[in-house]
Amino acid sequence: MTNKRPHIIIFNPDEMRADSLAHLGNPAAVTPHLDHLAINDGVSFGNAYCQNPVCVPSRCSFFTGLYPHVNGHRTMSYLLRPGETTLLQELKQSGYHVWINARNDLTASQYAGWSAEHASEIYYGGKSMSAPRPKRPVAHDYSHYSGQLETDDEDLNYSGDDEDVDAACTRILDWQPGDKPLCIFLGLLAPHPPYAVEDPYFSAIERGRLLPRIRPEDCSGKPRMETLIRNLQQMDHYNEADWQELRAVYQGMCTKVDEQFGRLSAALKQAGIYDDSAIFVFSDHGDYIGDYGLVEKAQNCFEDCLTRVPFLIKPPEGFPLDSGISDSLVELVDFYATAMDFAGVTPAHTHFGISLRGVLADRSRMHRQYAFCEGGRMPGEQHCDEYHNEKGEGASERDAYWPKKMAQLDDEAHAKGIMIRDRRFKYISRSLGTDELYDLDKDPNETQNRIDDPSLSDQIGRLQQAMLKWLQATADIVPYDFDRRFDDEKLWAMVGRMVPPEHESAVRSRIRDGIGIGDLFVYVRGLKAGSRSD
Repeated sequence: MTNKRPHIIIFNPDEMRADSLAHLGNPAAVTPHLDHLAINDGVSFGNAYCQNPVCVPSRCSFFTGLYPHVNGHRTMSYLLRPGETTLLQELKQSGYHVWINARNDLTASQYAGWSAEHASEIYYGGKSMSAPRPKRPVAHDYSHYSGQLETDDEDLNYSGDDEDVDAACTRILDWQPGDKPLCIFLGLLAPHPPYAVEDPYFSAIERGRLLPRIRPEDCSGKPRMETLIRNLQQMDHYNEADWQELRAVYQGMCTKVDEQFGRLSAALKQAGIYDDSAIFVFSDHGDYIGDYGLVEKAQNCFEDCLTRVPFLIKPPEGFPLDSGISDSLVELVDFYATAMDFAGVTPAHTHFGISLRGVLADRSRMHRQYAFCEGGRMPGEQHCDEYHNEKGEGASERDAYWPKKMAQLDDEAHAKGIMIRDRRFKYISRSLGTDELYDLDKDPNETQNRIDDPSLSDQIGRLQQAMLKWLQATADIVPYDFDRRFDDEKLWAMVGRMVPPEHESAVRSRIRDGIGIGDLFVYVRGLKAGSRSD
């Protein structure tokens, strides 16, 4: 195995579902670059789960290896604050040159200089011209659908994501042997809505090959939040052809993301550092894209379309690799543990990730018995700052997010929830409202809530017990460094009467240097005994 510190490359699209990839079973997907990585150069985890179905809590989790509940990161308006460390900050402190684009959703910006502590270099973008608009005017509704985008004279629709990808490639190509190892974090906006993409990606998707939609009329016992959002979105006018077109555009956006990853890979190869790089590709959460009659996402709903995400890893050269698809249950907190493992950096805090190095070497190896995800809020607590009071004043009905903002005002609908799933069952516990249970073998689309089925009461009890044990094990953390109980003057007061006068200066010096109280008493007794023998 090489002793060289690998480059850490993190490619992080936003709101990308696991089933948007061809190698994970989507016949309509056109994702050749990511498919090649999975089959030839790395491992794709087909059962990878995020720890929260919206951006900020998910990122606060996978960059720290902590579950959202540990430090209360459950809302879009509570980001990491000073005193909380991240993978990026720890790699920077250990000698990596950390380049990130300004896709934040991670660090609280009101603290001057705080975001900069997590990077050696931040690319803020904004240097490219505005990309062309949709081809046809889009009528106002809550679908987030914009459709086909125009292209410029060079047949391009050069987005902010494109600019950030090219900036990352430039940074990679500027690297020279002898420079610090690179950590590149490239956080994209796509395929986050609005659903819009240009040719050739728009036309690349064969509409007839799209995965079938999960229809709300086929479901029973689904969460109150989904019913409220669906009623407020008022998309009953959408027929199956409309839904199919929306899903095709989303899939086209994923094809463009794949092409952008191809550009990043090509830059690594051109720079001669592809083999020396640990590459991580994963999304923070998924998207409904019409499943259950909904678009976008919901913060306390846990269907696989929202919680199961792409997660691909290429290890650095010299690490054992069994390339292909693994069906082992994994979590995004495992990204933190694995990246730190490859970098050879000891984490600065307790975390709950488990390095995936063993599964990369043997895809048949099982990693976790359960996967967890959590979301929602306490009654009266705000999730976002887009609405300003209990009546929702300040949230415009012209805003595509208005239905979700209004639904989130309902304390029961937006109550805290925790998902646990194993190989067969998914159980969701809610602090208010109705719990959920799905038999994934018989009902992989999670259409029939069987929480009241007496034949499954043993399974419910088993999963509840496992959830309790998990909460107990992950409820809090203790810092690696220890706090002093006494200040310098108190320590001197405790031992001063024992100290021979000629040794006062030496003892005070030891106290200032941080000597432990036990060692201090041993040291003073030794001085006293020595003075007595004199």
